Amino acid sequence: MKIVVHIDDAAQWQTALANAMPQATVLTSDAPESERQNADYLAVWKAPAYLLQEQTQLKGIINLGAGVDYLLKTSGLPSGVPIVKLRDAGMGELMADYVLYGVLHFYRSMDRYAFQQQSATWEPHAVPEKAQWPVGVLGLGAIGSFVATHLSQAGFPVVGWSRSPKKINGVRCLHGNQGLDELLSQVQSVVTILPDTAATEGLLNAERLAKLPKGASVINPGRGSLIDEQALLDALGDAQTPGHVRGALLDVFCEEPLPANHPLWQHPNVIVTPHMAAPTPLHEAIDQVISYIKAFEAGETLATVTPSEGY
Repeated sequence: MKIVVHIDDAAQWQTALANAMPQATVLTSDAPESERQNADYLAVWKAPAYLLQEQTQLKGIINLGAGVDYLLKTSGLPSGVPIVKLRDAGMGELMADYVLYGVLHFYRSMDRYAFQQQSATWEPHAVPEKAQWPVGVLGLGAIGSFVATHLSQAGFPVVGWSRSPKKINGVRCLHGNQGLDELLSQVQSVVTILPDTAATEGLLNAERLAKLPKGASVINPGRGSLIDEQALLDALGDAQTPGHVRGALLDVFCEEPLPANHPLWQHPNVIVTPHMAAPTPLHEAIDQVISYIKAFEAGETLATVTPSEGY
């Protein structure tokens, strides 16, 4: 069995997989082309087109992350080869920490205190009851559900939204266009953890941002395509004229790295982080990769990615 790995720090993944599966030949994409061809499995994150194009006998592709949009758009993706993706694999806890920090940042007025510090202004702000700070989570897959539950356990009322109906303990779940409008109209913080698909592109546009209560905040650790960036900038206003949206914590962007001249970098009400909300933890992910390969080899049925749906 031959497995080819492509990801940052691929050597660590290669070592971990080789130790766990001594019967397999595990290579990185840096290996000579003649050696990495004819792999049985690719374990990849943002695989280059050439790596996909040179394979002729793949049994499966394992996407080393929850988002498959990059892979599905890559030229040369073999048709008919089943694709599986990591489902949580330790990313849920990291994402939940990031989101909870973002919610608390605005809930506890840390953005306001940062402004006040610049002018040495000593002015405490009242802390509302958590019951008065509902949080909306858009996307209730494995990670989104984990995040929604984590926020609920932290004491915030949580409203979740997905394309189809879901049930999650402690979370009020909505779906469909009407459900999205209902969620947006009542949350103080909205969190986007949706896949990048044709249906989700620009989901938070000017019209939907306007449905948020004035002073609401936006937290996006999901996909950059989910938010119309210009519409968000317009909704944020500026230092002299605050807009409808109070602030944003953004980890993902339409173009990455975010260009140095992009206005989001300098906006006083925006925190920019470099796509670091939920890096893939090696040890948890390796266990899941091994379980996928064993299931493929045993002919078991796996929950695979549906390319037409984008996840």
